[in-house]
Amino acid sequence: PRGAILSGPPGTGKTLMAKATAGEAGVPFLSVSGSEFVEMFVGVGASRVRDLFKTARKMAPCIIFIDEIDAIGGAREKNSMRSNDEKEATLNQLLVEMDGFDSSDHVVVLAGTNRPDMLDKALMRPGRFDRHIVLDKPDLEGRKAIYKIHLSPLKLEFPVSDVFAGKLAALTPGFSGADIANCCNEAALIAARHDADFVELKHFESAIERVIVGLEQRSRVLSPEEKKTVAYHEAGHAICGWYLKYADPLLKVSIIPRGQAALGYAQYLPDDQYLTSQEQFTHRMIMALGGRVSEELNFDDITTGAADDLQKVTRMANAMILKLGMSKKLGTIVFEPKDTNMQVHKPYSEETWELIDAEVHRVIDDAHTRCKNLLTEKIKEVEKVAEELLTKEVLTREDMIRLIGPRPFEEKNEAFKKYLDPDTKQQ
Repeated sequence: PRGAILSGPPGTGKTLMAKATAGEAGVPFLSVSGSEFVEMFVGVGASRVRDLFKTARKMAPCIIFIDEIDAIGGAREKNSMRSNDEKEATLNQLLVEMDGFDSSDHVVVLAGTNRPDMLDKALMRPGRFDRHIVLDKPDLEGRKAIYKIHLSPLKLEFPVSDVFAGKLAALTPGFSGADIANCCNEAALIAARHDADFVELKHFESAIERVIVGLEQRSRVLSPEEKKTVAYHEAGHAICGWYLKYADPLLKVSIIPRGQAALGYAQYLPDDQYLTSQEQFTHRMIMALGGRVSEELNFDDITTGAADDLQKVTRMANAMILKLGMSKKLGTIVFEPKDTNMQVHKPYSEETWELIDAEVHRVIDDAHTRCKNLLTEKIKEVEKVAEELLTKEVLTREDMIRLIGPRPFEEKNEAFKKYLDPDTKQQ
């Protein structure tokens, strides 16, 4: 191959992968950043590209790695009024150099970016970057393998076992490699802060909470009324999740203030799934509305505590109607195309706009009604959980089972069954 573009979210190891490739190939490795080519002096970028490839040809066979290539490889503007000549000259020189490779030039160019959609089409054609390698966030087994690497330098009580690494991997769905490294480092810092002899599971759990939600704000003292409101709000979320079939398994619910705005939070374990059904969307919306509905049922007034939940619900409803064709009235049409930057007018009539508005309201109102019915039926359970939260501040899944009995549905999440169920033997 002539070249390969490594794309994917931040922290998934694009630079590491390029370095590993050079290391395993045992050839010289020239690493540059895309921003190094762009200078305020005219013509410097193009000359630097020429120099780089001249050096590479002398050292051939070798690998060139251009990190963040979108800094120079962005799509060229069709409108000449807004074009940046210096940036274009640099990109043109790169295109010429990559096209001028003979079969005798053993130079492979690797490039990393987390915005592949921005790159110029001429860069992506076969003969220049003819391999497009997507490095996505790791799945359960991938996270387990990455944990084993980052756990090895830490001082643990036992040798790193499959069960321990698997348990941590199950607790951190959606984490990238960089997040996992950060989490292990944070756990070691917490263990050192508590003068512990070893880094234990409880330190990892605190580190994961800190990475996801933020630092505990013990200094932020809530008034008794506020604390009661937060407890009932979180209990509403927890009960909705407990009695909805497609909700994610609850791990922990807490009313300790964290980070910037979170006065309480519920930690769930979503599965590594790639398709979401309409019923799953509805259950997630009901669960997100659980806090607000619990406040409506248990207090005379409502508070600002549900602002974030309401945003989530609105986003989900809009996505279902505008992008995913989940409305029978509107049919399977996408009303919000991906590229909306240059769009000035709406691509639909006023009547359709009113229909979209009505459908979004219908979806949210249905979820609100189902949520209200569920929490009215389970009002005693909400009170039990809220009162326990007020006394203990943190409830785990085991506490929930003790208070209101086991969840009426079998957990679908493989990670949960494999590593986190109480039946799993602890190591």
